[in-house]
Amino acid sequence: MKCRKCGAKAVINMRQHKLALCKEHYLDWILEQTQRFIKKYKMFTPQERILVAVSGGKDSLSLWDILWRLGYQADGLYIGLGIDEGIGYSAESQRLSEQFAAQRGLRLHIVDVDQQYGETIPEMADRTTRGRGKPCAVCGMAKRHIMNRVAREGGYDVLATGHNLDDEAAVLFGNTLNWIPGYLVRQSPVLEANRPGLVRKVKPLCRFYEREMAAYALLRGIEYIYEECPHSVGSKSLYYKEILNRLEEDRPGAKLSFYLRFLQAREEGLFAPQADPQVELLHTCPSCGQPTTAPGECAFCRLVKSAS
Repeated sequence: MKCRKCGAKAVINMRQHKLALCKEHYLDWILEQTQRFIKKYKMFTPQERILVAVSGGKDSLSLWDILWRLGYQADGLYIGLGIDEGIGYSAESQRLSEQFAAQRGLRLHIVDVDQQYGETIPEMADRTTRGRGKPCAVCGMAKRHIMNRVAREGGYDVLATGHNLDDEAAVLFGNTLNWIPGYLVRQSPVLEANRPGLVRKVKPLCRFYEREMAAYALLRGIEYIYEECPHSVGSKSLYYKEILNRLEEDRPGAKLSFYLRFLQAREEGLFAPQADPQVELLHTCPSCGQPTTAPGECAFCRLVKSAS
């Protein structure tokens, strides 16, 4: 198959776009499309400081690489969760994140959860009823808390995460299947800082397929951790991704259409922001200063203090 732009041998064929490209034009296409999404959804400007949450995986490291190549002021944040199963998951993820930053002369913030809070994420989860044996809920809560804190304290204007289309479509599928209006209201390429203490959150890769980001990382020579988190085995999100992948095989572009039509419905007022009661319940946690809907202290501060 030949590149649509120059006629050279194509390295990727994107059936959903009816587009085949060579290495050079594919890497350029990724940059052009990312810039287009940033502008379309009003994510940030060249003057704003960006903090990129990196995990050592292909999506977050590719996002940081793309923003760096586009000339944005982007630093990285790695959170050491203390997940040591298998290959030493957290240690290897941190090594690859540090290697990526060093190769490009970029600044990487590192927060070691065990050193800062006295426990790893699995240890925190073992003390909670909902987290015992499956720390995903505790992990998500801790990462959201730490990412927002570091971005706020570091004076960053925006926090960027590497969620791709497959991630967003799976979350949307689950929330639609179970009809969870609160989550549907908040799912967006941009989550504005609508309360004191919050930093704007954006997902510049939200319209790229996971396969497209894997191709980008490979063609750019980005070394990343291939293994999924050992605690993700059997998760609903992976199950939803499998279902959507089957649909995509029969109907190329189905995932993209599903997500884009949802965003269009939001723009047309189907999921109006004022319909979200959680926003009205937000108040400032007296311990950390971050917004929370929980009475008194936020759930993260209560979890950390319960260890002492």
